Amino acid sequence: MASKKLRRTGVSLEVCERLKRHQIETCQDLLSLTPLEVMRLAGQSYRQVLMLLQSVSQACAPSMTTALEVWKQRADLCFSTSLPALDRLLQGGLPRGTLTEVTGPSGCGKSQVCMMLSVLATLPKYMGGLDSGVIYIDTESAFSAERLVEIAQSRFPDYFCEKERVLEMAGRVHLFRELTCQDVLDRLERLEEDIISSKAGLVILDSVASVVRKEYDTTLPGNLTHRSNLLGQEAATLKYLAQAFHIPVVLTNQITTHVGNRGERGAASFRGASDERDSGYVTAALGNTWSHSVNTRLIVQYVDTHQRQIVIAKSPVAPFAVLNYTVQKEGIRLEDSAALCCSCGLTFPALTADTQPRSHTTRLPWPHPLEDPQPTHTHEMMITRKCCIKAQTRASSRSE
Repeated sequence: MASKKLRRTGVSLEVCERLKRHQIETCQDLLSLTPLEVMRLAGQSYRQVLMLLQSVSQACAPSMTTALEVWKQRADLCFSTSLPALDRLLQGGLPRGTLTEVTGPSGCGKSQVCMMLSVLATLPKYMGGLDSGVIYIDTESAFSAERLVEIAQSRFPDYFCEKERVLEMAGRVHLFRELTCQDVLDRLERLEEDIISSKAGLVILDSVASVVRKEYDTTLPGNLTHRSNLLGQEAATLKYLAQAFHIPVVLTNQITTHVGNRGERGAASFRGASDERDSGYVTAALGNTWSHSVNTRLIVQYVDTHQRQIVIAKSPVAPFAVLNYTVQKEGIRLEDSAALCCSCGLTFPALTADTQPRSHTTRLPWPHPLEDPQPTHTHEMMITRKCCIKAQTRASSRSE
């Protein structure tokens, strides 16, 4: 809340302009000054300054709400992905006011998901959209306007049959190409004004890991600390924006390989085959601290040349589940409407309170070789999430 712009706190435009000349634009900037300093910069009396500081303090203080109020607003808490099985598992779609991460190897369709969501956000509300603009921050130069239009016309041919609607949709997606860490951080700090001016209902950062991994060699002294501080700033800013504007924020992440023994492997790591010679494992990039910054994590992975999987690896509301999909002209297409419990093979066509699975450690095959091109090399992912009682029994028997 401290990064909230003064213009959104009820401060008069005249005072905002005076303070802006001295690089005072946010609540934190103003509240870091003494009353005498504010008097000099804003040209106001001591009494006026005290009232100004009090009103700004109240405006940026976190507001309290009750669980009942949140529950009453549940119908407006999610943004539909237009993938019914995934929406059903996530209890409506991507949660608003939080960070959703899509992570996986190159070529699995992370940017395809982002472009498909961009199209959906511009749709009218009666079609499940947000009827809003989109802010798309591209750090990998992976965005394609041609692909955006193709997804729109293929997924909603009846609606986008008119050229004017296609142009309107494309005009509501605001693209920023930021290719350095400082550029990304500067953009995020100015994002509040961009969201207001573009009436954005969705923010996408594709990808959060690209520029960070290029600029920070974590083997050098001090770089890991600097990288963690940068990621902490980005996460805090994005969470504030998501909550302040009640919008979904979608991030993409990469994967990385760690070298270590089996005891060092985390519960959510992508692990190599159980070969004694192999001590490496593959996991989401940016480390454990970053993984706690995101509220929902979707992992995309290969099954074979054409088919891929979406894994709900982290969610406050959804069980651990796997959905098969392919990338088509219309974007992401689910192969079936049932969610697969990856340990026992059971399917959950629709999860209810009576069918919520229980917790245990599951082993998910990772058939796509990421580091070793040899076809005999198999990757696995160890994830502790919700699954069924039957799988728990089988896991125990395997360990024995």
